[in-house]
Amino acid sequence: MHYEPTLESVSAHQVPDWYNDAKLGIFIHWGLYSVPAWAPHGGDIGEVFQSGDMSQWFRHNSYAEWYMNTLRFDDSPTRAWHNQNYGADFSYDDFAAGFNSALKRWKPAEMAALFSEVNARYVVLTSKHHDGFCLWKSDIPCPRKSGYHTQRDVVGELTDAVRAAGIRMGIYYSGGLDWAFNDEPIQDVADVWGTIVQTPEFVDYSVAHWKELIDRYQPALMWNDIGYPQAADLGALFAYYYNAVPEGVINDRFTQSLDRLPRVGKELVSPRGPHYDFITPEYTQFDDIQPNKWETCRGIGHSFGYNRNEGDEQLLPESELVHMFVDIVSKNGNLLLNVGPKSDGSIPQNQALRLRALGSWLDRNGAAIFNTRPWQRAESQTTQGLAIRFTQNGDTVYATLLGTPAESEIVIEGLEAPGGASIQLLGKTGDLAWRQAGSDLAVQLPDDLPEAPAHALQITGLGG
Repeated sequence: MHYEPTLESVSAHQVPDWYNDAKLGIFIHWGLYSVPAWAPHGGDIGEVFQSGDMSQWFRHNSYAEWYMNTLRFDDSPTRAWHNQNYGADFSYDDFAAGFNSALKRWKPAEMAALFSEVNARYVVLTSKHHDGFCLWKSDIPCPRKSGYHTQRDVVGELTDAVRAAGIRMGIYYSGGLDWAFNDEPIQDVADVWGTIVQTPEFVDYSVAHWKELIDRYQPALMWNDIGYPQAADLGALFAYYYNAVPEGVINDRFTQSLDRLPRVGKELVSPRGPHYDFITPEYTQFDDIQPNKWETCRGIGHSFGYNRNEGDEQLLPESELVHMFVDIVSKNGNLLLNVGPKSDGSIPQNQALRLRALGSWLDRNGAAIFNTRPWQRAESQTTQGLAIRFTQNGDTVYATLLGTPAESEIVIEGLEAPGGASIQLLGKTGDLAWRQAGSDLAVQLPDDLPEAPAHALQITGLGG
């Protein structure tokens, strides 16, 4: 359909099947901050936010991509590390030369091949983060800083490589914060929203950027971050996008009304804009099936941008990553799992190992994830206490065991199957023996069940 340039018109847009089916996306935080690639250990922001105390977060920010802001605190760990390694007179903008030099070694096809190996269905790249540095050669250059962009068209080259690998490509853009236009340091949660750039110059700049990104790259997702200027006509911008990319999707972070801000102590969910296709909780999961589509975004560690200060102990273990992903999908969510490349585009080994582990698990169990929808309920457990998550595709229900049972027979609490049902273990051939034990379902597992983060049972004839 054709959309008129109004919020009322674009509100008729429906979430396309591809996005409901996709389940797994790869987020890429990559920019000037990838050169120093350092942040202190501050834990997951979701846990800090829910604790109700963010008084020291921005001074001790564990997000490496916030390096420029954290550097503005004279007493921050980042400032001390920066002075020791680069000198007090080395500015953040001085990283541009090193970043552009490192980019000469980047091989976009290799990056896309890794995402394909992981079984990702879409990718979202930070075309411009809060520092204002652009990863494409824009015809609308930054009016505050000359040549403030990459010498390679990172957005375009990665878009081509990702699509050649059969994956959809989306674009992140920091539409509210741009530290090239506003050098006021962010010290608390209120400052995040109080420093959104509201000048007419920035309104024109950000809208022109979005339209240029749409025209050049036709992104499958418009992934905005940290609000949007109040004077911008979002109805017109969204109609422009949907008319160009009818199956595109828009996230909820085009917030213009400052009366919708989050409260410290609640779930870390961005205040929502006037129109969106999905919501974007950060480092957060839900307890129940959500009626509307959602996507949680998080790093493999505590940071989105590459943080050389993070070791294996700061990164998600393989089993925890798989369990989290299965839980999210069972509750109508997608996982936008972030990688933080080094400045030359290479993915750090400890991140790549976890990506490949997830991809290997999906090679065997992907039918329980992709193209599914939530079932009547998301959760159960075995009588032995092993957690289970449910998904559904047609008349087939998948019961994914979060771990490897010690017993050869498991009993799933509160699950009744009709007489004609058949049960298989994904990755194995042949039907499994099962019996109804009152209101519980007993299933005989193979004797050679391998140790794995999770195992998916396919129960045909149970859906509905």
